[in-house]
Amino acid sequence: MKLGIVDMEMATAHHSVSLSALAHATNVDPNKYRFGLRQENFSMPALDEDAVTLGATAASRVLARTGKTAIRTLIFATESSVDQSKSAGVFAADLLDLSVNTRIVETKQACYAGTAALQMALGIVARNPQEQVLVIASDIARYAVNTAGEPTQGAGAVAMVVGADPQLLEIEPQTGVWSAHIDDFWRPNDLSTPLVDGARSLDAYLGAFTGAWEDYLAHGGAGLDEIDYFVHHQPFTKMAVKGHRRLVEHTGKLIDEQTVEPGLRYTTQFGNSYTASLYLGLLSLLHSDADLDGKRIGLYSYGSGATGEFFTGVVQPGYRRVIDSHYADAAINEREELSFEEYRALHAAHERGSKHDYQNPRVTRAPFRFVGVRDGARSYQRNTLPTDSGVISTINQS
Repeated sequence: MKLGIVDMEMATAHHSVSLSALAHATNVDPNKYRFGLRQENFSMPALDEDAVTLGATAASRVLARTGKTAIRTLIFATESSVDQSKSAGVFAADLLDLSVNTRIVETKQACYAGTAALQMALGIVARNPQEQVLVIASDIARYAVNTAGEPTQGAGAVAMVVGADPQLLEIEPQTGVWSAHIDDFWRPNDLSTPLVDGARSLDAYLGAFTGAWEDYLAHGGAGLDEIDYFVHHQPFTKMAVKGHRRLVEHTGKLIDEQTVEPGLRYTTQFGNSYTASLYLGLLSLLHSDADLDGKRIGLYSYGSGATGEFFTGVVQPGYRRVIDSHYADAAINEREELSFEEYRALHAAHERGSKHDYQNPRVTRAPFRFVGVRDGARSYQRNTLPTDSGVISTINQS
């Protein structure tokens, strides 16, 4: 019996920031971002958007195609959690009008949590193939201004329906894992932005990759010559390229970088999306012009702190009947670009807690919006057309 991804879809935030504009405003050579990071833009949420609304939007799009009658489990993967106790999935399930007979949980291990959720979902389906699991990976990568991490911000979500006899991608059972305690990236509970050791993070990413690869081979995984394309976790586009080059160096075998390039397009536009990053890369590959029927894809997932996993999936014949690039193309083209001043003002406006009540201005055009906080509790609603799209004015209203 095949198990895997039945269908998947994405979402991103309302606004975008041009890295060229950021570079000029901060006296940085734009080529540092264009070539050093291989990034062009990043997505940024409006005040009435968060990881819940992005995740619910992605899920609503995929459920519109698959239906939700077989969904009995929702796993929400995020490191942008909105509550230390309550799963983000509970908010999302309410917005999606899922059955009350649904188990819901949130997973966390930095950017790796989406893959943890996928593997858990496969186990649930193996136990009862009549069930399907909704996996949501949704995050907002937010870094302090005037830091090395600022140009690697971003936002995005991917929702996957996992089940038996998948129409899109069979996930093969062989997998390689590697974990170690490494302080390369972390965010204590009392900080709104993470602490990062950039050099150590790169070393950890690459070390976890080769460690997971060797474990994958030790557990019966396919050889390099049996893998047609690769998608690597991509906090910024160049990181995935460096990871692939490390695999070439480690194995001593030439692997054409064109096996990686089709999976890189979306990250250049949306920026870092943490748990959703690998799966936005997968969508980028599936939406590409490459003929993928029957092709095996190698997937490397990484989460700082650190955990890595390498596994493979086989694209199912006729996969193009399942998905298309409509939402991703619209997400790239329809975001509202912020000026540098608007971006910095909005970045500061997101610095809020739950000690005081507030109501967010209506900005997002997505199906769901974050209304605000009342008595310490977050409130969400299905969206109607926005009444105010002015960036600075809405920030001042908040």
